[in-house]
Parts: sequence; C-alpha cells; structure tokens
Amino acid sequence: MSHSLQSITALISQVEKSVIGQSHVIRALVIGLLTKGHVLLEGLPGTAKTRSVKSLADAMNASFGRVQFTPDLLPSDITGTVQYQDNNGSPLLTFQQGPLFHNLVLADEINRAPAKVQAALLEAMAEGTVTVGDTTHQLDELFMVLATQNPVEQEGTYPLPEAQMDRFMMKINVDYPDDEAELNIIRLVRAEENAPVMNAGSAVSKIDPLVFLSARQQLSTLSVSDIVERYIVALVMATRHPERYPDSPLSAWIKTGSSPRASIALDKCARAEAWLSGRDHVLPDDVRSIAHSVLSHRITLSYDALADNIDGQAVVNELLDIVAVG
Repeated sequence: MSHSLQSITALISQVEKSVIGQSHVIRALVIGLLTKGHVLLEGLPGTAKTRSVKSLADAMNASFGRVQFTPDLLPSDITGTVQYQDNNGSPLLTFQQGPLFHNLVLADEINRAPAKVQAALLEAMAEGTVTVGDTTHQLDELFMVLATQNPVEQEGTYPLPEAQMDRFMMKINVDYPDDEAELNIIRLVRAEENAPVMNAGSAVSKIDPLVFLSARQQLSTLSVSDIVERYIVALVMATRHPERYPDSPLSAWIKTGSSPRASIALDKCARAEAWLSGRDHVLPDDVRSIAHSVLSHRITLSYDALADNIDGQAVVNELLDIVAVG
C-alpha cells in the first residue's frame, strides 16, 4: 500500500467518526478530490451534507469556504471584487478574493442563486479560473466545489441548467440515517457538547492536502482493460441509443442521453474506486459501483418517465441490468 493510499484511507476513517451513517458520501467526496472533479449532494435538511464537507476540510487541513446561495446573491459575492484604496493620495486598485479562492468550496443550496452567479461558478468549475473585469485569476490546483440542493423544496429556486449539471463529476443522494445510525448521531452530538475539543490535534487531521496531488498521478498509471473501456462506452451509448435494446423501457424513459463527459467521468471515477481498493487495475465492478453517481444526473428524462415517477437512479438500474460486460 502506497503512502498516499495509507494517508487517504486514514483520512476517510477519521471523517467517518464525525459523520455517522454517510460513508458513501465521504467516499464520493474523496473520489471527487482524486479525480479533480466536483460533487453535487442532494438531500433533505439535516442529513449532514454541510458537516461532511466541513469535516473533510478540517481533517485534511485544507482551506474551506462556504457560500449560502440566495436569490439576491451577486457574482462578486463569490468571485471577489476590485476595491479602490487611497495610497498617499494615489489611487490603488486591489483585488479582494472571494470564497472561491479556497481548496474546498461549499455552495449551499446552489439552485437558489440566479443565472449570473451560477455562470460565475461554472467558470471556476470548468476552467479553474475566476475572471473579474479584464483580469483572470488562477485557482489553486487542489480545488473542488461541493454543492448541495434540497430535492423537495423547489419554490423560488433556479434549476441548474444541463450544462452545469454535466460539470459535476458525481451527484450523490444523501438519505436519512437508519435506526442505529440515528442513535449514534445523538450520542456523538452529546459527546461533542461535553468535549468541544475533538480530535483536531491528531496526526490524521494534519494530513498534507498535497497527498491528493500525488495520488492523482498514481491514478493515471492504473491498467484499464479493453473490456472495461468497451463496457463504459456501452453504458453511455445505451443512454443515447436506447432503441438498441427494444425489450427495455429505456426508449420511453430517456429524452436526452449522456455527453462524452459521462464516459470520461466513468473512467476517472472507476480508476479512483480501484485505487482506493488497493488494486492497480480496474474491474467492471468498479464501473458499476460508481455508475449511479456519474450517470443519473446526466440523463434527461422524458415526460412519460416523470409521469411514472421514474428517476435517474431507476434508469441507471435498468442500464446495469441490460448492458452486458464484454
């Protein structure tokens, strides 16, 4: 096991102590960092979405920025502004960095912000830059946007356009915890109240964020067989040409299939999944394990599917059932 893998495995274990019952969320956030991608968390209030992101930032000793998206938010509120200052009688313009200039940026309730703000965020996500006036500023190499949205409360929101949804490497559904996890949450919060100083001083919490940059280089060396590559392509093509499977309801469910970014994301995330499992090669099961997170938000559903309460998760279930490996 490499030093990077040991460090990141320990990091995951550390964060899971602070976030009960959401192990899949923590793993998805780590995969997002490993693949230089962005993650969309969708879940009801109180499901530890914000806590997951903040605990990860604390444990990896990375800078953390949080923006509460609201309808009156301006692009400058997230990018930063150029401010005028008087320097001994001479005008001086200085750029004050906004929350986007952090390693981990939490965009809370992202669908509450208007189009201009979402466009500014899209530049940062897609290009790793922020443009203010005629100057373009480069963001840190370790940069990830973690956005949250409530799947139920849609009044007064601005649904994310398909182009922006496609920029998210993964979309993770965050559900309510089960009985045992709920009990452990109560005990954890009670323990935190009694002992405010947690494990912030442990060795794991001091992990160097640059470990992720080293791990990214290792991902590129993993072996991906022709069978796995063709399986990835077959899954994506099934969303674009569902008529190839006449015995499946996919044709009635899918309005628009996934873009080539889906294929790229499946390849990257499958390699990250294999690396986290300690392997130097990718298996079809690695692709299947991350297919829901990568594909579900990249499929536009038909009216018939929406009328029958079919969601993206159900479509991916069908894809995994009908698309053969090899």
